[in-house]
Amino acid sequence: MYRFQLFAPTQIGESLGIIGSTPELGAWDMTKYIRLQTNSDRYPLWWTDGNIDIPANTRVEYKYVRIDAEGNADWEAFGENRWLMTPENYAPEQLPDQKTLQSGGVHEPNIPVIVVDDGAFGYLQNYPFGYFEPPQSLQSQPKFPPKFNLLFNLPFNLTPKQKVGGLKIVVIGSSVALGHKAWLLEGWAWQLAQVLQEKYGHQLVNGSEVGADTRRTIARFPLVVTPEKPDVVIIALSLGNEGFAHCPEQERRSIQRRFESNLQQLVKMVRDIAAYPILGGVYPHNDYGAEHYQRLQDTHKRMLHWGVPIMDWLAAVDDGQGRWQPGISFDPAHPNTLGHHQMFQAIDLHIFAISQSELARAKQLSRTKVPLFIDHKGFHVSNADGGLRILNSSPYCYTIAPSWEELQTVLEKQGKLIPGIYIAKQIQQGTRPFFAVSEEGMIATILNIASGVDLTYTPAFPLLNHDNPDLIFYNGSLGIVRESSQSLWIINESDHDYNIQPMWQAVRQALKTMPLGVYEDVLEPDIPFRTMMIGNDGLESRVKVPPKSAVFFQYKCPLSEISRVAILPLGDRCAVRMMLYKMEYDGPAFPFDLTRSTKIADVADAIESRFYDMWNPDMLQYNAEAKRIYHTKWSGLSFAHEVEESEDPVHDMSPIYERMRSRYSARSARFWYALGHCDKVLFIRTGICDRAGVIDLVHKLTYQCQGKPFHLLLLSPQSSDEFAHLPDIQHYNVEFNPDFMYEDLDHWLYCTDIFRGILTSLGVSSKNLFWCPP
Repeated sequence: MYRFQLFAPTQIGESLGIIGSTPELGAWDMTKYIRLQTNSDRYPLWWTDGNIDIPANTRVEYKYVRIDAEGNADWEAFGENRWLMTPENYAPEQLPDQKTLQSGGVHEPNIPVIVVDDGAFGYLQNYPFGYFEPPQSLQSQPKFPPKFNLLFNLPFNLTPKQKVGGLKIVVIGSSVALGHKAWLLEGWAWQLAQVLQEKYGHQLVNGSEVGADTRRTIARFPLVVTPEKPDVVIIALSLGNEGFAHCPEQERRSIQRRFESNLQQLVKMVRDIAAYPILGGVYPHNDYGAEHYQRLQDTHKRMLHWGVPIMDWLAAVDDGQGRWQPGISFDPAHPNTLGHHQMFQAIDLHIFAISQSELARAKQLSRTKVPLFIDHKGFHVSNADGGLRILNSSPYCYTIAPSWEELQTVLEKQGKLIPGIYIAKQIQQGTRPFFAVSEEGMIATILNIASGVDLTYTPAFPLLNHDNPDLIFYNGSLGIVRESSQSLWIINESDHDYNIQPMWQAVRQALKTMPLGVYEDVLEPDIPFRTMMIGNDGLESRVKVPPKSAVFFQYKCPLSEISRVAILPLGDRCAVRMMLYKMEYDGPAFPFDLTRSTKIADVADAIESRFYDMWNPDMLQYNAEAKRIYHTKWSGLSFAHEVEESEDPVHDMSPIYERMRSRYSARSARFWYALGHCDKVLFIRTGICDRAGVIDLVHKLTYQCQGKPFHLLLLSPQSSDEFAHLPDIQHYNVEFNPDFMYEDLDHWLYCTDIFRGILTSLGVSSKNLFWCPP
């Protein structure tokens, strides 16, 4: 008996029918087609109303037709027909047993119904998919016969009773592990079960679930796997169910990292119940692109180094671009019967040749809670809470480094550490609160352990789970986790520094969830860029986080207790910005950063007019010989970085005018925002200037600052006597020539060191530097 179904969105008045090669399906006579039905709860799923009895051992070909309101038929795609081959008979294990059918006083004939699921209208499968449907009287029962449990996501046995000496194997995965889209659900797991029973006497129990991802599987594990008391657990999940195929590009790394971390957590859970873990490898998806495929291969390569046997599927079923090979998929996410068979054939059966004695040793090792390393002087390392407990009761300081071979070998073989960042449950002075673990399970960073330390380090990846309400930002490499109302972790899983600053809008906004104030690195507050200022608009400072690290920030004081200094360059060239860049003090550009302003009077006038005419097209002229744009109102002002190579400024300045309007209006807005929101301003001017011009500039700056304290720092190769006794003026007889800096990197760095010393003498550092958001 068969029931056919498929998905087909329709218009009002339309219906679906099926017509085929056998008399039961109308023998291709459209006057005898079988009408399908649907309802409001299941639409757009359509199905045959009654079950159709087709003789055994018959090849059936058929198509679906769409019938409009006038009775006109629109046949499914031209070309090949859909098909199925009816079996001659059904194996006993495929039929509901009579005892089960009679439970509860119910008596039904032993006639199975195969539901033929044809996917979507117009999308012809090259291999059919169908499964047994339990009789209605069984669908309300809490227990189902072995084969039926495939449909209801309950653990099911695929083999007869376990033989003496055989192992009990539990599969926990998703729909592919259940056999979905294989005919009669006889997918790779079903085929594996038959062979393992015959070859080794193993019993296979499948606890997979349709749609399961790693998080769902972790939650189900104690309910589905643990009660079975398995010897072996196969974990068979996919990146596709994590949302990897269709998520925004910027989220792919995060999903990939979560998938890998959760798989490793599942491996640990298997070992914690004294079972032997085996991993199902990654496999394709027809909606993957080139970048998906690269990440898929990266995950595959990393899994090979986890010390866990892998059922390696990727090379066997992928087309070399991350998609299924032609003809072996039912839909983008699932293999068909042929694809399942190829996955089964790719499994190395030798990984299941595990003797009871080998398994007993593995179980004993997993149950043994002994220290990993003791040096008999008071230094002690042991497993604890999925991580490590490090105890140093000796009077000495220890350094854990990749070069400590004896300790690292023990960690690699017995530590069972999941790769990633580990953070301390408590913070203790003198010892870093984190370390990184390599793919081989060894500590990959240097960790100094002070005398008297007793710390437990646990994996950070559970904190980076999107279900964690305290995770306020995560991009797959950098995570920000709220520890308390006044403390947070910044975790950098990548191999490079992360510079976090207000121009990074997503991070700036995320940190608005923390109370306003100043936060500092608890253990190393004097390292540059370890002070975090959070204001009304979020982050107001730059923070640097080293690679493979975690930095703990604690609330220190309100913003009112520090004086935030904004650095605003006033020309005459770009030397100040170049040196700020090397110091990493540079933020978004200000009006004079990338211009030449040789006359201090022009600078004073531009500030007095709030830069109103700086980008006025009527006052800009291009000089083809000098390849510069000159300002006609302020004759000392010119621009050398505004014309792009593809443009023709001699004949058409319009695109340049528009770009300058956009750039300089934004730079002007930043200038006034910084001046208005900082606590103190440091204006910096390079180039020769005269006393009268400086006095005029200070006068106009005083008016614009509206009582806010400021200093004017003059850096020029002339005597400081020129500016003696002028209030709020600091002059240094130095020359910072940007041309020389461009030509000689050493000179650039030399100038930067001098400039850094000047700023330090004025009390400006990364601890109080004000950053203007974009």
